[in-house]
Parts: sequence; structure tokens; C-alpha cells
Amino acid sequence: MSNNPTMVILAGGANSRFWPLREKSLYPFMGETLLEKQLKVYHAAGFDHAIIIANPDNRPLIESVLGGLNVGMDAGIVVQREPLGMGHAIMQAAPLLEGMGYPPVYICQVNDVVEPDLHEDLMMAYRSGRAVSYVTGYQVESYFPGGYLSVESDGRITGIIEKPGAGNEPSDLVSVVAHIHTDSRQLLQRIQALYDAKHPRDDHYEMAMAAMMEATRFECVRYDGEWYPIKYPWHVLNVMKFYLSKIEGQQIHPDAKINGQVSITGDVMIEAGARLFHGAAVVGPAYIGPGAIIGNGALVRESMVGPKCMVGHVSEVARSYLGQNVNLHRAVVLDSVFEDYVNFSAGCITANLRIDHGTVKSTVKGDRLDSGRDKLGAMVGVGAFIGIQSGTMPGIKIGAGAEIGPFTNVTEDVREGERFYVPQEARRVEATGKVQP
Repeated sequence: MSNNPTMVILAGGANSRFWPLREKSLYPFMGETLLEKQLKVYHAAGFDHAIIIANPDNRPLIESVLGGLNVGMDAGIVVQREPLGMGHAIMQAAPLLEGMGYPPVYICQVNDVVEPDLHEDLMMAYRSGRAVSYVTGYQVESYFPGGYLSVESDGRITGIIEKPGAGNEPSDLVSVVAHIHTDSRQLLQRIQALYDAKHPRDDHYEMAMAAMMEATRFECVRYDGEWYPIKYPWHVLNVMKFYLSKIEGQQIHPDAKINGQVSITGDVMIEAGARLFHGAAVVGPAYIGPGAIIGNGALVRESMVGPKCMVGHVSEVARSYLGQNVNLHRAVVLDSVFEDYVNFSAGCITANLRIDHGTVKSTVKGDRLDSGRDKLGAMVGVGAFIGIQSGTMPGIKIGAGAEIGPFTNVTEDVREGERFYVPQEARRVEATGKVQP
């Protein structure tokens, strides 16, 4: 094993705030899961050994990803049986780390998408030997519900406060979970001591770091690049945009079929077996997955269209993410996330803009949250069926397998498997007896 830190990659959690979508750590983007993409970036930055913290549900999926991945990284899996916080997740790796002689560790979350420069900067700081731990600090302009750092002029971190509340922040620097600790033994002992003392909150990791800061040097590694954490379902759109921005030029697979006059502009990737029919338009940055169909007169712009999707006649997909086997016909999908096998019938539309042009709110676990987005459509789970001429209001979420009846305006979230219909009354009146010539 090299002298580089062993990665402890957090990929478990409950995903409860991500509803109605599934498994944020394994979300697919352009033919690869997020975990696959991240592991390739980590390895390129110099990491060659990882411990992945999974949950009972996603462990088989992670094993499948690792089984088909060949990037030269040795990765093992441990399971966090219950979502009891970051400190508890890290402690699941303790037996393996002990068996390895307590190597330096790099703790990160697979659902934090950053530029590769951050990992390289952390490795450079680690090799300097100036500190016991290196913590990423990201400058924010408004309150962010995370851990805030107190930092001296020489870069030394003197404190970390988890979710202090707006107006109580010790600085404008929040901690991105990208931390290198050279003394993993002390870190694990500090976390365990908090559990032994029955620490009442779920910030055991942050409290352990705060205790270590009193006796050892923690150094802030400032990062001002792009950072897209995935926590809520609309965050998929941020990460989609990040990966779309990496497309360079027009990469059209020779097995893709372009029929008739099709307009393709900007940076676009079109995979094997995709078919684009006469009158279609693709405006980059955009991704068209293998076997997808873009029908006559359809428009796809700044979007990802997954494998075997059908973007039917005169449909529009704008700034949206479509999983695999999504079917649209004469439909409009704006600033939305559709998971696999969603059927969006003829005449359907996702409203994405508030009348007052304010930022769109969405309900998460009973709370109304501001998405921070001035345009946000719908987030729809696997296998949902939306009947003809139906629409969704901004920020609406529809659970997996739900059925939306025809001519329905969806103004509230719909649970998994629920049938959501607007009652309709048909009336007949007596014929006049007149027949038009």
C-alpha cells in the first residue's frame, strides 16, 4: 500500500430527503453511476485504497459497481445498519483501519461533487506535513445548514460549529466533507468517547474534531471551485449541469442514426443506437443516451436523456433529467427530474415558474423548503404514469408507481402507488334535432 491516505467514502445514509428519487450515491449520469465517476476522480488524484460505507439496501448495488469497475483502486465495503450520523458511519470502518495500523484517512462523501482540483490541493497540503488534519473550507454568501469553521490568519482552524443558525456563524467558511486526518487512531478514539458519554446530538464527528483542534493543528484548505452536494431531489439538476459542462464538441457515435434534417448545436454527446428524426433539434450542452429516440419536431436542450427514452413528436425537454425508458408524446418537460419508466402522456406539462417569479418551494418531510431555484418543475419516481392533458405545479413530487388521472392539475405531492384523479362529470343534453348540412 502507498503512503497516500486511505479513503473513507460515505455512501450510505437514509436518502429520506431525496424522495421520490432513489440512491443519490448511485445516481446515473451519462452512463455511469455517481460512485463510478467519483472513484475515477479519486484514483486520478492519487488515492489507491478506499473503504466505502454502504447501507443495507445499497450494498449489493455498490458491490455490482465495484465488480465492473477497473480503475486500479482497491475498495472494500462496510455497512452502516442504521442512519445514525456521520460519526457512526465512520466508526463502522474502525476495525478495518485498526487492522491496517491506523493509516491516514481521507473522509469524503460520494454525493459531494467537486472539481478534481480540490482532491489534488488536499493531497498537496497533506504532503507538506504542516498539520495533523486538513479540512476543506468553502466560502458562502448566505447561510448554509452545515459546519462552520473558525480560522486564524495563518490558516489554523480553531473551531467548528455544526448548523449554528443564521446570524450566529463564526465565519463565512463552511466545511465541505473532504478532510484528511493523519492521526486516524485519535479521531476514532475521540468519536467513540462521545458515544460512550452518550452525547445527545448526531454531530459526534464534528465534536471529535473540535476536541482535537485544542491540542493539534488543523489547517484550512480553501476551495473556491464548483461544489454541488446532492441532498434534495432538485440537486440532481445541479450535478447534471456540472457533468454536461464537461462535454467538448459534438460526439456523435457512428451507430447513432440521424434521419432527415436534424439541428444539432453546441456541445452534444449522442450514444450508440440513438435515433433522431426529421425536424428534431438538440441544443447543447446535452446528452442523448443509447437507444433513445428524439421524434419529429422534438426539442432537447441543456438536458440528459437516458437510455431507450422516447421523446415523442413535438415534445420539449429543457434543462431536465430523464432516466431510462421514459416516454413522452407531445409533452413539455421543464427543469424536472424523471426517473426510469415514467410515462408522461400527450399534452402533459410541468410548470416551472411561479407567477410572482419567486424561488420555488417544495415539501420535504413535512417542511416547506426553498429550493433556491427560480425555475423548478416536477420530480417523478420510477414507473409513475401521468395521464393525458395533465400538469404539475412547480416543485411537485410524484412517488414511484403513482398514477395521475387525465386532465389533472397536480398541486400537491403524490405518494408511491397512489392514484390521484380529479373527479369529472359528463353530461348529455337533449339533441335539438337539427342536423348541420
